[in-house]
Amino acid sequence: MICNPCQGTGFLNIGQVGDETLRQFDTTGDHQIILDWIEANTEHDVAVCDCCGNGETWYGIPGEHDWNNPDDPKGCR
Repeated sequence: MICNPCQGTGFLNIGQVGDETLRQFDTTGDHQIILDWIEANTEHDVAVCDCCGNGETWYGIPGEHDWNNPDDPKGCR
């Protein structure tokens, strides 16, 4: 099931990321690209989604919820 707050990206406020970085992420699907951007930049509110993750890592697949994963809180769905 796709996570609504991050719209399946795994990140909140991803629109604040630069265009080139977003293109790389869209092309590769590599979440590390955005994680690296977050670490390298300070003037933003981009974060790992706190619905499909805990703000630092994901409960399973970034941007998705797994009804069978006991670590994935049911309240966010």
